[in-house]
Amino acid sequence: MSSTSLNDKEKNPSPEHETTEASLDNAFIKRFPFVGRVLSRLFASGVEARGVERVPEDEREVKNMWNKSVAILSASRQLLTVIVGSLLMWWSVNTVLTTLPIGVLAQEFFFLTLPHAIATIFCFTALGAVLTSFISTLGPRTGLRTMIITRYSSGYIGCTIYSILNILTQLGFSVTAVILGGQTLASINPGTLPLVAGVVIVGICSLVPCFIGYNMVHHYERYAWMVLFVVMIMLLGLGAHAGYDIDAQKPFEDKGRALSSDILSFGGIVFGSVAGWAPVAADYNCRLPVNTSTVKVFTLTFFGLFIPIAFVEILGALLMTITSEAYTEAFKNGGTGGLLGQLLSPWHGFGKFILFLLAFSVIANNVPNTYSAALSIQALGRPFAKVPRFLWTLIIFIAYTVAGVAGREHFAEILSNFLAILSYWTAFFIVIVAEEHFLFRRPGGKLGGYNLDDWDAPSKLPLGIAGVSAGCCGVAGAVVGMAEVWYTGPIGVKAGAEFGADLGFELAAAFAGVTFPLFRWIEIRYTGR
Repeated sequence: MSSTSLNDKEKNPSPEHETTEASLDNAFIKRFPFVGRVLSRLFASGVEARGVERVPEDEREVKNMWNKSVAILSASRQLLTVIVGSLLMWWSVNTVLTTLPIGVLAQEFFFLTLPHAIATIFCFTALGAVLTSFISTLGPRTGLRTMIITRYSSGYIGCTIYSILNILTQLGFSVTAVILGGQTLASINPGTLPLVAGVVIVGICSLVPCFIGYNMVHHYERYAWMVLFVVMIMLLGLGAHAGYDIDAQKPFEDKGRALSSDILSFGGIVFGSVAGWAPVAADYNCRLPVNTSTVKVFTLTFFGLFIPIAFVEILGALLMTITSEAYTEAFKNGGTGGLLGQLLSPWHGFGKFILFLLAFSVIANNVPNTYSAALSIQALGRPFAKVPRFLWTLIIFIAYTVAGVAGREHFAEILSNFLAILSYWTAFFIVIVAEEHFLFRRPGGKLGGYNLDDWDAPSKLPLGIAGVSAGCCGVAGAVVGMAEVWYTGPIGVKAGAEFGADLGFELAAAFAGVTFPLFRWIEIRYTGR
């Protein structure tokens, strides 16, 4: 079986599987005639009908902008504006309250001094940002959502597995977001707003933009960062006024192998906080033109991830060096939300307003979680794709809000364990997609490119044996290398001191990276796809 290259596809687009926005609207209205009038009004008001369906080249963003715009900007400058919008989206998504506690974990769980915490954050954030930025470049090239792209390396079966993992991942992110947002709302006037109510309020506010869809998500994220970045600068200054003690953790920090264990384990959490966006990275630029510069997309996505995540996580680590008794008691009793309440207390009413902004900053983080989780449900198969995306967002909202209410008293434990485990599967997922792209789909490779018409044709996609088998090897690597409270693998034990060192994501990537090329070569050799 021959595979049409991406370049050939650009020159000769086929309409076989391509669907316009209008046709998708009509399809859903005909499929659910008993609520057809409601659906018609929703779509007419701007709610996105498109789910996992490929975005054809003639419906990409800049061409539509060019047809509708009366501005005197050139097409190239319009394109640059759209790409920069992608950077600002990631900046907004990560300049939020939920990023702060990750830096807090450096001292809370691993007793790292500030210099070691900063070095770890820089290195592992950069690694995660590089890998996530690569995935983001596939959006414009294919017009496909991230989970659908996995069908070209792991088939329908592999896509289903990855989609389930991604649903759990986005739910995990959402649970931590609504808990922290609820904690912060409850700390504005202690005793007046129950934590449960805070969790529910934040969850409802997160639902609205992702219910509407792609354009609303981008509009919201394009501007949210402005206020949030100023707020983070304010927190930095207030912390300096309270007094940072850079050597506060020095008496408690481990030495030798134990220190390396702490750095590797904390680094895995940091990596997970960045690479956790890889399974959704292409979702938010699949409407960019196919000829969008890969270098620009990669570079702007990298800085859109690296700068805010590193800055906010370092801020979280800095706040943990404040040794005043009032601050340590506030953290002990109220977690990160309580610490922020104490930090802003000198500003009285204005400080409470800043807390209010911080509590609702998690919306910027939670919107892509909810939106992409709904897409991942659709990617499970055609029966799921027949249900409108916005209905899946409602189900996702209910799921993470209920889970947030149930786990509201265990935020730190949920965060640390969730992010560590998250890094395991995202590591081998990225490696498999990258090796498929660079080894087998490159011009002159075994397959020579992507036949983009086959995105929903199981008989033309890979069987998935190679991708699933390599993924299983990645799981094996994670198991032998992980170091969690509830389990430490044999290599994890030997790599560290008393509690082991978490090498889960490194070994997951290595095991999958070594085995996938061999498995995939055999699969192509005997199936031709």
